[in-house]
Amino acid sequence: MTTAVGIKMLKENLSAYVALAAKGERVIITDRGREVAELGPLSADRQAMMALVEEGVASWSGRKPTLPSPLPIDVDLAGAVLEDRR
Repeated sequence: MTTAVGIKMLKENLSAYVALAAKGERVIITDRGREVAELGPLSADRQAMMALVEEGVASWSGRKPTLPSPLPIDVDLAGAVLEDRR
């Protein structure tokens, strides 16, 4: 569902329109009857990234997210692949 709202009304009821966007609704923002912007929910990629941050798997300071360094393994991967193929 999509809702259109003028800038003045958006300013007066910003929390309500952000709540609509958080629920998945798109809000088209108009200026003097002309569509100028769109407010909507987070993308699936961003939601997944934020879930990783909340779980402590990744950290984010507002820039590119970072994942923890992988644990070093002491395995001969080439040998394991060759062994598996036999």
